[in-house]
Amino acid sequence: MSEMEARANQNLGIEEQTEDRVFDRSLRPSQFDDFVGQERIKDNLRVFVEAARRRGEPVDHTLFCGPPGLGKTTLALILAAERGVTLHSASGPAIEHKGQLAALLTKLEPNDVLFIDEIHRLNATVEENLYTAVEDFRIDIVNGDGPYAQTLQLPLSPFTLVGATTRTGLLTNPMRSRFGYVARLDYYPDDALRSIIERSARLLTLVVSPEAAQELARRSRGTPRIANRLLRRSRDFAEVLSDGEVDAASAREALERLDVDAAGLDQMDRRYLTVIIDHYDGGPVGIETLAAALSEPRDTLEDVYEPYLLQKGLLARTARGRVATRHAFEHLGKEQPAKSQADLF
Repeated sequence: MSEMEARANQNLGIEEQTEDRVFDRSLRPSQFDDFVGQERIKDNLRVFVEAARRRGEPVDHTLFCGPPGLGKTTLALILAAERGVTLHSASGPAIEHKGQLAALLTKLEPNDVLFIDEIHRLNATVEENLYTAVEDFRIDIVNGDGPYAQTLQLPLSPFTLVGATTRTGLLTNPMRSRFGYVARLDYYPDDALRSIIERSARLLTLVVSPEAAQELARRSRGTPRIANRLLRRSRDFAEVLSDGEVDAASAREALERLDVDAAGLDQMDRRYLTVIIDHYDGGPVGIETLAAALSEPRDTLEDVYEPYLLQKGLLARTARGRVATRHAFEHLGKEQPAKSQADLF
């Protein structure tokens, strides 16, 4: 492949990812009534928002935890919209020093929401300066150097900090303790995903049969973002290869061509399990070894692939490493060794 072709393919991939992000935003609900799933969290947030509105105060600081694609950002947007205030977004790694943090905090109006995605990736200095901001609604700024240095206390408008993290264990205890409400988002059942797919289809004026919606939901890994992405890809296949209607047959064909199997596992999931089974007799094998064998960063394996495999009972984490379970052997049609750690799971 020439350099020009490689660059064209890379640009095409970037454009497709951009289109997917625009697509997801267009389907994003803007109020609690339109948000499907996570009922207990929604009910609690409704109470907190209404109580804050009646008192004229900001909603208490809130932390959303869970794997990617479950609706953490969407819930932050809805929280701000239901409270009738503005949401200001930032990413943990993008706030590199306290000057950037101060710039974010000083533009907040009373009761506004500051949403920090991947909040566990804030550097230590920024995090320490955030403590006084969320507790006392002020930020300390040092002016000058040496013996002439002065600390200026800059008051802030009362605000709500909403954090989102995929790695709760990486949050420091002082940071976690600053949040008044910690919500753990779980994977969605098939029925909830089917409702999300049907809602998205209505917004797109797309005809999707009940059987197709159920098939897409079953293979969406319990994740609304993946459900919407599969719906979009199925629409593409239906428009080009059929009459534009997504029925059960066209949905199955699209999913097969996308290498998404009946359990929702994609090519990388199966490759992950296959490496453990074929190369290491089912495990145990260390995560660093797997990262090297798969040419993927350790964080990607732990954040993106392992949660669903663990939830489906296809993978086990042990003190000695990762182990493919008996269900993984059965799903991939592999013969289990006579003596295998999978027998324990």
